Amino acid sequence: MRTASPAVFRVHWIPGTDQLLGTCHCGAERTAEDPVELWTWLHAHPVGHRPRPADEVPATDPPRVLAKA
Repeated sequence: MRTASPAVFRVHWIPGTDQLLGTCHCGAERTAEDPVELWTWLHAHPVGHRPRPADEVPATDPPRVLAKA
């Protein structure tokens, strides 16, 4: 029997900067230089979280296909 999956939080480094991008399971995003600040914000959900409107959410990447040699 499967149980409900926990909320997923993501933190990515923005290449070429000292910035981290945090993404909450609700779709809200925030950038910060301090990882502790970012994780504190993520775990405070829903305080300070405003998900992006659906028309601003980027389309998913197309599936990748391996080229035949």
